[in-house]
Amino acid sequence: MAIEKPLVLITDYLEEADIENPVLESCADIKILNTHTDTDIDPFASKVKGILVFHDIKISARIIAKLDQCKGIVRCGVGYDNVDIKAAGEKGIAVCNVPDYGTEEVADHAVMLLLAIARRLIPCYDDIRSGGWQPNHVFGAPRLRGKTVGLIGCGRIGTAAALRFKALGLRVLFYDPFATPGLDKAIGMERCHSLEEMLPQCLFLSVHTPLTPKTKHIVNDASLALLPKGAYLVNTARGPCVSGDAVVRALESGQLAYAALDVVEKEPLDDERLRKHPKVLLTPHSAFYSVEGFIEMRRKGAEEVRRLVLDQPVVNLVNGHCLTNPRFKLPLSNLS
Repeated sequence: MAIEKPLVLITDYLEEADIENPVLESCADIKILNTHTDTDIDPFASKVKGILVFHDIKISARIIAKLDQCKGIVRCGVGYDNVDIKAAGEKGIAVCNVPDYGTEEVADHAVMLLLAIARRLIPCYDDIRSGGWQPNHVFGAPRLRGKTVGLIGCGRIGTAAALRFKALGLRVLFYDPFATPGLDKAIGMERCHSLEEMLPQCLFLSVHTPLTPKTKHIVNDASLALLPKGAYLVNTARGPCVSGDAVVRALESGQLAYAALDVVEKEPLDDERLRKHPKVLLTPHSAFYSVEGFIEMRRKGAEEVRRLVLDQPVVNLVNGHCLTNPRFKLPLSNLS
């Protein structure tokens, strides 16, 4: 009689497991749910050993309480705000992410968005497509070299974006209380210790922080008011880090000249003020993607689940601070 393999669920986003199968088929059976709600996990909750999660679903404390044998939940992506990490930790379940797959893509996308709004790309394009040829659409565009861009958050992606902004001749400031001391010296940036110190200096503002209770609406009416009038905002981080209401008000008052958003507070976007605003450039939460990056993300997520089901130390644990009686092997870094 064949021995039953541990069950691994892929909850959302995927309709196939072509990348995951070669990694997991020798040690686990994969079930694809392709759902948006965690109630569809219920029939499998008592026996599932590992869960691969993307961004179309929220993994709540309700379902986590039913995961009697689960060793870990792996978020295939950088952000993990759609998983209740505290509830998982109290249950002894690992929550891991894939923090390093899309660094280049998101940094590239942030630079693209900044250039597009600074150089008035979409108004020029729309005018030409409608039969015009008016260079005055770009009138008022600033020279980039010598101007200041401020980064909120300077982890992997923020650092990669900073290097790209420096190549354009921009002066780069950043605010990140968790950044390694000396990061500013290592790559030639300037560190600020508060938003109040940084924002008044920044014509451009780019958001690269994870979503936490402290960073929700970190860009709001008060912080936008600290920017020079006519500033530019780019967000490729998490939608709720930026208040959509505040952005609309700042655009209407002229405090912001343009905003470029890859992420919004509620996705898909249902705010018609942002959708139709002539000074808002939108992309559909696509900054993470490249062919190579998407494959890397899926493979690394599957490899983390493989480590969990084989009782090997995990690599990218994000809820170690709230763990009780872990069911899995801690990262080697936690044991040194």
